[in-house]
Amino acid sequence: MYSLGKILSTTCIRRSKHSMSVYYKLPMSLYYKTLSHQQMPVTKSTQITQDKEESVTFSALRDIISLKTAYGEFKFPSIWLRDNCQCVSCFQKESQSRTIDWAHFDFGVKPSNVKFEEAKLLIEWPDNHKSIFTLEWLIERSFTEEKRKLFRAQVYRFERVTWGAEDFEKCCKKFNYQTILNDESVLLTWLGSLTKYGVAIVTDVPPLANSTKSLIERVAFVRKTHYGEEYMVTSKNDTTNVAYQSTVLPLHTDLPYYCYAPGVNFLHCLVQTQGQGGESHLADAFHVANYLKKNHPEAYRVLTKTLIDWNDIGHENGDHFHSIHQAPILCEDERGDLVRINYSQPQRDSHFNAPLEQIVPWYEAVGLFTRFLHSPEYFVKFKLEEGEILTFDNHRLVHGRSSYVDTVGRERLLIGCYLDWDEIYSRIRVLKKRQLPKGSL
Repeated sequence: MYSLGKILSTTCIRRSKHSMSVYYKLPMSLYYKTLSHQQMPVTKSTQITQDKEESVTFSALRDIISLKTAYGEFKFPSIWLRDNCQCVSCFQKESQSRTIDWAHFDFGVKPSNVKFEEAKLLIEWPDNHKSIFTLEWLIERSFTEEKRKLFRAQVYRFERVTWGAEDFEKCCKKFNYQTILNDESVLLTWLGSLTKYGVAIVTDVPPLANSTKSLIERVAFVRKTHYGEEYMVTSKNDTTNVAYQSTVLPLHTDLPYYCYAPGVNFLHCLVQTQGQGGESHLADAFHVANYLKKNHPEAYRVLTKTLIDWNDIGHENGDHFHSIHQAPILCEDERGDLVRINYSQPQRDSHFNAPLEQIVPWYEAVGLFTRFLHSPEYFVKFKLEEGEILTFDNHRLVHGRSSYVDTVGRERLLIGCYLDWDEIYSRIRVLKKRQLPKGSL
């Protein structure tokens, strides 16, 4: 480790009013890893010429370190670098976790010495602690807008493509049940399609009550709710849930009264009515919401800002429940991207915890939204066949069902389960990493 003084005595120096740059020659081949379309690092090789000049620069307060490299300029906060030291006393490789105790951390720390050679940034801190960062590690975690967008779209939540009615058949892909269970590449393709389009159908499913659970356990585990791990969708005489009737089931999302509503619905058709009706209804509510945002911005704003009381009061298998959650119909994240739809006429409470002047505009906005959801441009219906599992994004799609007439002795029966998006995203990342070329991270 060299002090700044020693570095300056052996290299070219560039000074300015606010910064000091240290230049050196870097004769080497740099191997670095970038985020690919597979959401995981892959190896690339880049040759750096003998006369290529690189630099490391401090800001005036030494709170920012700038690296000028063959791949562009990258800036890193000094405190972030100290917080992310990769040495064995600060980071546990097995658990991929920091072990720094913030109760004893200097939040105003600045580096005392710095060096950049052989594609490594070496830093010495005032307490003589030393940190080493490879250029590949730094580039993957750089603060450029490009890298941050890439991480969000390819590692954090993956790509989404919304659709209307005319694109539904192209977007709703089918996958064989047994192939998903036996082939990890097919498992990954199915989960990727479900993530991207919000819907997929699994075919040739064994006519067993636990087939859906077995499919979910190929990914992670069933999300349990107050309806249990599995629930039977069939016509019942004594029920507090409108889904357990043979009447029309309006478009809705499931369980909007949960703070964290289940992410993905699984509906296994064990018995389909041979009579009239029973068609499944779907619409991509994100697609409709995006249209509203562009063409009816005030209605969109109202639907993102007005809190609604969603509730479920009833009983299931002798257990009574009373669930409430307040959230708007359209939920955005801090970047303004849609992350969840709440939409269910039966599960909307008569309590409306909003100012009086917001009520009528909300009804006008939700009326417009509802009209588009049911329009031929966005609304699709089809009859799920026996031996199929309809899988779809409960945070994004609204679903429903036509009324139907049961056939005596062949009553319509679907088995339902839920799976959370957190588990799906985790599984996708693990599968992608497994499929990287040998030798890649």
